[in-house]
Amino acid sequence: MPQFVEANEITEFFRTGFQHTAWRLEARRVYQVDYESPRFQAFLRGEDPGTAGREGWLGTIRSLTGRGVRVERVRMFDDPPTDYQRFLLWGTGDTVAAGEDIRYLMRSEALGYGLPERDFWLFDSQVLGEFRYDGDQSLGMELFDDPSVVLAGCQLRDLAWHYAVPYADFTQRVRSKV
Repeated sequence: MPQFVEANEITEFFRTGFQHTAWRLEARRVYQVDYESPRFQAFLRGEDPGTAGREGWLGTIRSLTGRGVRVERVRMFDDPPTDYQRFLLWGTGDTVAAGEDIRYLMRSEALGYGLPERDFWLFDSQVLGEFRYDGDQSLGMELFDDPSVVLAGCQLRDLAWHYAVPYADFTQRVRSKV
């Protein structure tokens, strides 16, 4: 296969590119997402950034989970967290309410378990989409259907999911003010 999905085409890929499950390992400390910039600045000022710019993604998650598709993710989290990680944690409740199961794993623990510091999606346990970046800006994801690449991703998923803490529990445990 490999095939490349441009960053601006990822949401569309989510609507049509798989059938049953999408699982992500999210390992970066910072992401540069254009529509988030004003929201992120508002967050840093202590203001409510709202959901402006996220409606498309939240709608996609609602649509997928509404028809029985599982969408899950594990995020690595630093201690202390970066400002961006605090921002993501603040907005996670909206995504969880839309139907995505998001869990957290402290980076030090994740690395101790052998998890890599790279971002990827697994789709239907048949395709792995590994993200490519230019600095903190996502260029998109390269899709692989090679069974050995997918199997390695599935093993990482199982390891991360076993140790990760659900969002609601994590927000009760996190030490840094969010």
